[in-house]
Amino acid sequence: MEKRNLGNSDFMITPVGYGAWAIGGGGWQFGWGPQNDSDSVAAIHRSLELGVNWIDTAAVYGLGHSEEIAARAVAEWKGGRPLVFTKCGLLGDAQGRVSQSHKAGSIRKECEESLRRLKVDVIDLYQMHWPPNDNGPGLEEAWTAMAELQRQGKVRWIGVSNFDVPQMKRALAIAPVTSLRPPYSILRRDIEAEILPFCKQQGIGVIVYAPMFSGLLTGAMTRERAANLPQDDWRRNHPEFNAPNLIRNLELVERLRVIGKRHGRTPGEVAIAWTLRHPAVTAAIVGARSAKQADGVMGAAELRLTLEEINEIEAAAGRQAA
Repeated sequence: MEKRNLGNSDFMITPVGYGAWAIGGGGWQFGWGPQNDSDSVAAIHRSLELGVNWIDTAAVYGLGHSEEIAARAVAEWKGGRPLVFTKCGLLGDAQGRVSQSHKAGSIRKECEESLRRLKVDVIDLYQMHWPPNDNGPGLEEAWTAMAELQRQGKVRWIGVSNFDVPQMKRALAIAPVTSLRPPYSILRRDIEAEILPFCKQQGIGVIVYAPMFSGLLTGAMTRERAANLPQDDWRRNHPEFNAPNLIRNLELVERLRVIGKRHGRTPGEVAIAWTLRHPAVTAAIVGARSAKQADGVMGAAELRLTLEEINEIEAAAGRQAA
């Protein structure tokens, strides 16, 4: 699998990385329902076997459980050690509810706890999960704390997630930004107007998340499956997973399926490859909850869509949006 340089770092990462949100399991505000840990480890190992060389997790996923499973998978892996990226700034309480904290002391504490759960001496990429809800000075306080962690050698590189251009400019005034982690898919293209051009101009790496819109574009989602998602799966109440949007989205998936068949690929791989076509996108975060799921998505890194196919996808997506 090819590798691409991530922003101003010395990392060469594969165009797809393993996304560990869903393997945090259920029981918290943004969980994906029950998840078998052995299946999670198998999914990570299969992704690594297919050439993936990085894992993206976060302290809040499963309230620490995702980081623990990532650490277990890395410890049991017999090949070369993958890079591990994690995030800070979101805290969970005993009831599984999530809130923000951008206080310097909280960021330092989160880092120590992530180091412990991941069983590493240094975090490869440490990302601020979200900017402050009030867009206030907490951004500067947290980013200053993260830059200090980098100087101390606790983390190698620092990045941001879900930031807009003005917020990235505020961070850049304090310390370099290695990467941005924004949502991006055929169904969510708002970053194309300003954010992606800014990142390309500034040399900020972009690792997009939800390229398959959290499983919606994989080809495995159906009306019946969406209706029967577990009660603690956050997607259950999302408008894109419910009628009338769901019906239109599944029609789009069928177009992706037709294109995928030309290449021997799944609809999900087509959806991921569509995001990777953008010159400002370094890589995509791709989730899998089993080894079988990993087989159906990680090959997107090797799929090259033709201009005609890209136009075909965008025309179909345009009809959905209309």
